[in-house]
Amino acid sequence: MTAASALLAEAVQKAEILEQVVAPNVKVTEPTVPLSEQEAQVIDPEGSDPLEEPLTCLARSIYWEAKGVPGRDMESVANVVMNRLADEAFPNTICDVVKQGSEQSPCQFSWWCDGRPDEVVENDAYEVAKEVARQALNQELPDHTDGALYFHDRTVHPSWANEFLLTAETDSFLFYRPDIASAK
Repeated sequence: MTAASALLAEAVQKAEILEQVVAPNVKVTEPTVPLSEQEAQVIDPEGSDPLEEPLTCLARSIYWEAKGVPGRDMESVANVVMNRLADEAFPNTICDVVKQGSEQSPCQFSWWCDGRPDEVVENDAYEVAKEVARQALNQELPDHTDGALYFHDRTVHPSWANEFLLTAETDSFLFYRPDIASAK
């Protein structure tokens, strides 16, 4: 095994463990060690790997949902994915959260079911998205969304938005979660 492939294998394993720490009903038996910037960047370096491991799925979601917008937007998209991962109503892996639904509409994240290729086309933006994903997996990001499980672009108003509590706004997005007080 080369040094590069060993670093990649270790990075993927760390990301999988960090993901399990957040998922409910999953027991982590190995010590959690933060994912370093170097380790994060060796995972899916070209943005064309299959969507099979946590950092790639999270980074691609951040990239496709919020590329080209300010950092708070990217971080907030990461917050929603991580909030869903931590919620028992959603799947227990980041990739399953991202792919929930199908590749045809309806789906949870528009980039996943838009019918276009999912490979990265802007490497600089993807490097930023991977860094945000790394911070999210390491639980280093504050939750800018106040527990949001849903979001949409400001230019649209989906019907489901009226069913939830607005928790945060960024330049590009509005964020929501179920209104716990009205559910009681």
